[in-house]
Amino acid sequence: MTDLLVLAASNGENLKLAERFAAEARSRGGRAAVLDLTALDLPLFTPLAQDQEHPAAVAELEAALQGAPRWVICAPEYNGSIPPVLTSAIAWLSVQGSDFRRLFNGRPVVIATHSGGGGHTVLTALRLQLAHLGAVVVGRQLVSTAANPAKDDSIADLVSRLLALPA
Repeated sequence: MTDLLVLAASNGENLKLAERFAAEARSRGGRAAVLDLTALDLPLFTPLAQDQEHPAAVAELEAALQGAPRWVICAPEYNGSIPPVLTSAIAWLSVQGSDFRRLFNGRPVVIATHSGGGGHTVLTALRLQLAHLGAVVVGRQLVSTAANPAKDDSIADLVSRLLALPA
């Protein structure tokens, strides 16, 4: 079991950002893991796909998320919103079982982005969606760009806030 699971919704700069969050948690003695959503064999969620047998990758993703009491989500901004890989993953998770909020209810989450654009819109959309699902999204968020890269003290502060929340 990990204390902190860091999800990366891209295999570029957001994966690097995710690794920094995990390293910070480990430096505090925590058990942290990074999960690259782009590396999962997770098909696009569609109503037709939902009628088929659920992919094994969905069960693996759900188990990883269940096994971590706190999450960090690092996602780039795609056309002013959440990237497709993350949207599809959340959609698959929301059709598992009879209580789609069970996985998210009360879950402490930090949201962060490294984005080529402003990055604020993806965080707004993600905050709304996670709050709808019942997660406890930390008030502070992290926006990183090429011109304004993430600072170590900002990552440390967010990890500290996250680890202070009851799981």
